[in-house]
Amino acid sequence: MADHQKTFNLTLKTSEKIELVSNLSTMLTAGIPILEAVNSILEDTKGTQKKFLETMRDDLNQGRHVYESFAKFPRCFDKVTVNLIRAAEEAGNLEVTLKDLRDHIQSDAEFTDKIIFALIYPALIISLFFVLLLVMLIFVIPKITQVFTRLKVPLPLPTKILMFMSDLLLKKTFLLLAILVGIGLIFYILYKTQKKHFMEVIYRLPVVKTLISQIDLARFSRSMYLLLSSGLPIASALDLAKDVVLRANTSALIAKSRQMIMDGKRFSDGLKTNKNIIPSLMIKLIEAGEKSGQLEQSMHDISNTLDYQVSNTLKAFTALMEPVMLILVSLSVGGMMISIIAPIYGIISQVGGR
Repeated sequence: MADHQKTFNLTLKTSEKIELVSNLSTMLTAGIPILEAVNSILEDTKGTQKKFLETMRDDLNQGRHVYESFAKFPRCFDKVTVNLIRAAEEAGNLEVTLKDLRDHIQSDAEFTDKIIFALIYPALIISLFFVLLLVMLIFVIPKITQVFTRLKVPLPLPTKILMFMSDLLLKKTFLLLAILVGIGLIFYILYKTQKKHFMEVIYRLPVVKTLISQIDLARFSRSMYLLLSSGLPIASALDLAKDVVLRANTSALIAKSRQMIMDGKRFSDGLKTNKNIIPSLMIKLIEAGEKSGQLEQSMHDISNTLDYQVSNTLKAFTALMEPVMLILVSLSVGGMMISIIAPIYGIISQVGGR
């Protein structure tokens, strides 16, 4: 129990997981016994990788299974991975499953990278806008405020808002920080205590909704392919695969489909109960796979198709976000400039009239 507690919170980077699983797969494929392979890899590892391999070596020396070592690192390897390893050990094809697992981890990493790259440009534009806003509020607005105050000219509402923000930032800095920290804590507490509800709100945003739906289905179909290929019964595979999706309604549909299978129905029958979540084409491919006895191959084909769709959605999202962000930032900057220039122009008009 003490050893398990020591390994419970340990994590591995995606690149480290890929390297670890790939090395094990390569050595097992070459015919090297698992214990010898672990000892060989241990010579060049450090950190959590070393701790994982040391745990596996000790478990193997005590006659335990490989999947038991994976289960001791829940933050590194999820239930799907653990059960894949377990099924592979029972079937005697651990090296093949490790290779498939490496591809699975790599595909998930590519998914994450694509999303991050798609968000880089919007994040950069927003950051530049806030930097410009801070410069305006700290250096430009205070000087103009002094002029407007001395001349006692009537000011439009946008100008008053900018002056108020500048005053709040410079003269009531601690109050502003306290408010921001308070808001941050509220969001943090909501995220920690109501994570599912909190994330569901984000998942329902217009463009995000389509993207998350495609990612969910791609991860689900890829996990199902791996689990079914390893020899797990479909009910067990669905019980594990429902945890890899992000949206609650998708997970609920998978759980409902599993229950219908337990009641003697087909997998595709369960998916048909909510066609708003599962596309009709995907249901037809699954139905064909069930009839031909090649459901795992159908799930593999579906995951490849969805990977392509996600890539296209991300490209479209990026292409759409670039002009939208530029327009919004341009309008915001233009509005700030007009808020400053309009009162100045009014002063000049008054002086000219005199």
